[in-house]
Amino acid sequence: MPELPEVEVTRRSFAPSIAGARILDVRLGKPLRWPLGLAPEALAGRAVRSVRRRGKYLLVDLSDGLLLLHLGMSGSLRFAPTDSLPAPGTHDHFDLVTTQGTLRLHDPRRFGAVVYAAGEDDPVARKLLGGLGMEPLEDTFALQAFHAGLQASRTPIKLLLLGGKLVVGVGNIYASEVLFMARISPLAPANTIGPRRAQRLYEAIRVVLAAAVEKGGTTLKDFSNADGMPGHFQLQTQVYDREGLPCTRCAAPLRMLRQGQRSTFYCSHCQRQ
Repeated sequence: MPELPEVEVTRRSFAPSIAGARILDVRLGKPLRWPLGLAPEALAGRAVRSVRRRGKYLLVDLSDGLLLLHLGMSGSLRFAPTDSLPAPGTHDHFDLVTTQGTLRLHDPRRFGAVVYAAGEDDPVARKLLGGLGMEPLEDTFALQAFHAGLQASRTPIKLLLLGGKLVVGVGNIYASEVLFMARISPLAPANTIGPRRAQRLYEAIRVVLAAAVEKGGTTLKDFSNADGMPGHFQLQTQVYDREGLPCTRCAAPLRMLRQGQRSTFYCSHCQRQ
């Protein structure tokens, strides 16, 4: 599943190229998770102002309204000159044709979405964005507020991070890496994490996610950015998918457990509750 680093890498790969473009046409394939919310032809003539990110949503600001894009479980975007793209295939479900190229959503499992909203105050946008936590790579990610959020929950810390209501973007791979860097057990109740460990965790979140963005995200199966380039963060993971291999700190065998139907990788020696 594309997480914050993959979505941010995708945004950076096409945002400068599409800014200022005028929409010529919108082509829809099979239905996605939610309907577009207006007739596709109504978007023709509008200009693309910019592309932002909020959590795992891309916000395409238009001269009138905005599009909220979510990549779901298996989605990816491609932006290229319109005449260089092949005809839409079976898993191509949305084409935004502009004067500067075509933005295409490819999504084999169709859990992704493209939704129109009149603005961020639109009930549609508030429903999708209103419950999202702090952005970990922005200055608004405050240590004091983060620690207060930890103290307010008894949920195991790995599951709290995955929930996205306290801080967004710490997906499954990154949560395992973050907790290893912070030397915190994934089973530790969030409210048992004191100020010192909370600061380590806060710093680890920023370091790991920033490194993942720098490496182009993580490509385990088929993720690529809007230029078709894969990510490389998977080449430097310390614990994820390394069950039974020696810990890079203490050489003890790394372990795997299931939390919320997701695999968690950790070192039981280095990461204590």
